[in-house]
Amino acid sequence: MVDISALVGQFFVVALLVVLGVFVIVVLFRAIRIVPQATAAVVERLGRYHKTLQPGLNILVPFIDRMRPLIDMREQVVSFPPQPVITEDNLVVSIDTVVYFQVTDARAATYEIANYLGAVEQLTTTTLRNVVGGLNLEEALTSRDNINGQLRIVLDEATGKWGIRVGRVELKAIDPPLSIQDSMEKQMRAERDKRAAILTAEGTKQAAILQAEGSRQAAILSAEGDAKAAVLRAQGEAEAITTVFQAIHEGRPDAPLLAYQYLQTLPKIAEGEASKLWIIPSELTESLKGIAEGFLGGASVRGSGSPEQQ
Repeated sequence: MVDISALVGQFFVVALLVVLGVFVIVVLFRAIRIVPQATAAVVERLGRYHKTLQPGLNILVPFIDRMRPLIDMREQVVSFPPQPVITEDNLVVSIDTVVYFQVTDARAATYEIANYLGAVEQLTTTTLRNVVGGLNLEEALTSRDNINGQLRIVLDEATGKWGIRVGRVELKAIDPPLSIQDSMEKQMRAERDKRAAILTAEGTKQAAILQAEGSRQAAILSAEGDAKAAVLRAQGEAEAITTVFQAIHEGRPDAPLLAYQYLQTLPKIAEGEASKLWIIPSELTESLKGIAEGFLGGASVRGSGSPEQQ
């Protein structure tokens, strides 16, 4: 027969071994903790802060140490919903904000503030209302960098004791009321039309100035050309007169030849339409007298020779 007591003893040993194995597994599971990179974990020993676990393999005391949830140590980006803000000129604008922050101290972020993300959101809203409340609409729309800088300084100072560093605050959008948007669009359209009219007038003015400058330069060049042409004509006529005078001087003309040239010139003078009055120079009478004496002298010569021939 099978010994019942031996079977019971074996069953008890097997059960005890199983319990011990499960206990060892549980102890190892609670003692060994692996923390991922860019995260940190706070360890409490008997309910009090003990240490902060760094990324990698960490050993805890089972059933005595307790690890709190992991904290992300990377820089985080949080976009908050639009917040209504009243400006200095009593206009309600809707502003969207984006906050870049990073947890630098896991212990302070765990014990100094219950919900640091909600605290950052509320602090951003109140600070934004304080900053924008001292600006009018135009200043709020054109001073984003100034607003961002003031928000970052205030948030960084307030969140420093929470173990959080605010790196940057950005305003995504500033939306004024629809009526103000319509007025701004009309004003911008009027400004664009004004600039277009000014540019058109400036272009017309410049074109007129350039055209006047071109006409003046053309007139100057034309006058210079006429002057040079007149000078060249005068020089040519002077050279021609000089050449004719030299030719006449070399030919040594007598009085009858000069009188004959006068007679040839008279018809040319009479051809002019403006020749209403003729002025006969004294040289013409002298020339005619010379011609007459020449002809008479020849006749006397012929008359004196005829008696001798008779």
